Amino acid sequence: MPVTAFDSSCALVIIDLQNALVSAPTTPYSGTEVVGRAVELARAFHEHGAPVALVRVTARADGSDAAPGRTEAPNHRGSLPEGWDDIVDDLAGHPDDITVTKRTWSAFHGTDLDLQLRRRGVTQIVLAGLTTSIGVESTARAAYEHGYHVTLATDAMADLAIEAHRNSVERIFPLLGQTGSTTAIVEMLAKGRT
Repeated sequence: MPVTAFDSSCALVIIDLQNALVSAPTTPYSGTEVVGRAVELARAFHEHGAPVALVRVTARADGSDAAPGRTEAPNHRGSLPEGWDDIVDDLAGHPDDITVTKRTWSAFHGTDLDLQLRRRGVTQIVLAGLTTSIGVESTARAAYEHGYHVTLATDAMADLAIEAHRNSVERIFPLLGQTGSTTAIVEMLAKGRT
């Protein structure tokens, strides 16, 4: 469903646009393209006095703060360079932005994101970032479960595999909220919120 309206209190939540993840080979958009669109969204939200939350994932190299459970995925944490988890320079540094650090996929689990948004009266969030099927989808699911109206900027996100991106955009996101392009979201924001 295309974006039809914004609540009077809407926030932008940008997932994991940090040094190591932005440089990974993503599809259907490059990390650079995703960052460019996220910057465009952040600029529009700032201009309208709407909150922007920058979410970053981090982990200790020894894995001691990782979520418990056995997985088939290898642990590459020890090989990550210094500063891998820093928010990209193009987005970092706005004094009014909310910064959230997570250690799992969802920006809501084990963080104060929900508290920060509710303190500001936020009832709707727009999501962008990396990766579509992991950080963005997990956060979208949690936002929906927390009772937020969810909007997804589908050209401001990408994944490591096109099949994973498409599954989220085509099958999962329509169950959680509305989807639209960065341009459509910026234009809707400019028209005013409901």
